[in-house]
Amino acid sequence: MKLNEDFFNRDCLEVAPDLVGKLIVRKLDDNSYIKMRITQTEAYRGEDDKACHASKGKTNRTQTMYMAAGTIYVYICYGIHYLMNIVTEKEGIPQAVLIRCCEDNEGPAKLTKSLFVDKSFNGESIIENSKIWLESDGYLPLIKTATRVGIDYAGEEWKNKPWRYIDINLSK
Repeated sequence: MKLNEDFFNRDCLEVAPDLVGKLIVRKLDDNSYIKMRITQTEAYRGEDDKACHASKGKTNRTQTMYMAAGTIYVYICYGIHYLMNIVTEKEGIPQAVLIRCCEDNEGPAKLTKSLFVDKSFNGESIIENSKIWLESDGYLPLIKTATRVGIDYAGEEWKNKPWRYIDINLSK
């Protein structure tokens, strides 16, 4: 079952754990498919969250985060790696969930590389997309929480939020 707008139109702290265990499906140009199960996500909760890109407000980089729930937010990290997020909440509320890892594919940069996701996906809907979408097949993960990764710049309070969600059965 393909995930719809109702799934994403919620607070990122609800969507992030619910995305763990879902499937990312990528249809390639040759009509073949790549299917990966999500094993880790991280929530980024708007302008108050000092680890969130939107903490500095709406900019050219972050304007995608202010779009409708289900919008794909792709940004470049360290000038070389693409990372993929899914916008949550209502339009105008900049929340997103980073897809951190999938089964047999640890790391958000390795994930986008394996899925052939680049900046061209930024701003597209994951709900109404013929090249990439998310599905549920009924799998129920066993989830633990942990702190987010690589956000020391955000300060103690924000780097220590337990807003990373991990399937303990499938994550390494």
